[in-house]
Amino acid sequence: MDETFETLLTLWEDIKLFFFEFTKFVFRSLHLSFLGFEKKKGFFVTSLYKERGKRSRQLTHTGMATLAALGVVMAPMIAQEFPGRSVNPWTVSVSPAVLSASTDDPGLDTQVSSKVRDSIIDYTVQAGDTVSTVAQKFGVSTDTIRWQNNLSGDKIKVGSTLRILPVTGIAHKVAKGDTVYSIAKKYDSESQAVVDFPFNSFSNDETFELAIGQTVIVPDGVMPVGTTATPRPRQVTPDAGTVVASGQFVWPTQGVITQRFSWYHPGLDIANRGGPLVVGADSGKVEFAGWDSSGYGSMVLINHGNGFKTRYAHLSQIMVLGGQNIKRGDIIGKMGSTGHSTGPHTHFEIYLNGVRLNPLNYLR
Repeated sequence: MDETFETLLTLWEDIKLFFFEFTKFVFRSLHLSFLGFEKKKGFFVTSLYKERGKRSRQLTHTGMATLAALGVVMAPMIAQEFPGRSVNPWTVSVSPAVLSASTDDPGLDTQVSSKVRDSIIDYTVQAGDTVSTVAQKFGVSTDTIRWQNNLSGDKIKVGSTLRILPVTGIAHKVAKGDTVYSIAKKYDSESQAVVDFPFNSFSNDETFELAIGQTVIVPDGVMPVGTTATPRPRQVTPDAGTVVASGQFVWPTQGVITQRFSWYHPGLDIANRGGPLVVGADSGKVEFAGWDSSGYGSMVLINHGNGFKTRYAHLSQIMVLGGQNIKRGDIIGKMGSTGHSTGPHTHFEIYLNGVRLNPLNYLR
């Protein structure tokens, strides 16, 4: 009995030793395999890191080519899915579209010349040219060409170079102390005209500050007394409310016309330091009355119901409401200098079917 027990005990010890050694063997094998795997993984990752981006261009080109090929294959099938239509996408003509960035009222456009110039250009005099013919060719006054090129008569030398302004007026080089107000006064023009010319730039758009040395265009400016110039007439409007001969419109306010209709200024400026009242030029419905952030300031837009609309800008006070019906000659506000303005005036515009027209053709 004792011998059997000892035999079993010895067997049990052998079994424990076997499992112990077997366990050690398994763990050692797994550990070695893991180390081998880590070594190979590190080598593989290092190789990928060294080759990073090497195939990116080929991959990108291949991907784009695949997408293009897929589009060519799928387009006819997609076209067949339109109900009741058989469309070949490769035969459809697409007309170009132009997106407008205008901040003006919807449906209101301006007829602008396609020959607008934004700077002074050089012109070489041809045989037969005179100051008058060159002025007519570029749409400026003869005085403008004479002043810019220091000429006294009408004759010019063939082959000589003339400096041509984009509009009738004066080109002024800004000196220390110059402002839009002093420059306009020097050349018998209006500061508002200097500000409104779209190709004049300012260091500060709020104060109209100028940079020394820059060239400023003074529209309709004339040289100071002592130079050869054609006198520029001043036009004073009738009293506000006076019915014109056509019976269609009345003058919106009383004052001096300081700026006329042009491709860059699609309206009429009437100035009066007294800040008189402004009236509706014709009967209609107030389409808008309030602040316009595009530069008009406090303004009123009236729809006359016959294709015509009128605008009254830079008001100091508005005395009507949107949606209100008014009669010709009713007070709508008071002249001011709000928005993009350099002094008290009313900017008046007339539209016909959305196109700006010269108010002087209707206010006589």
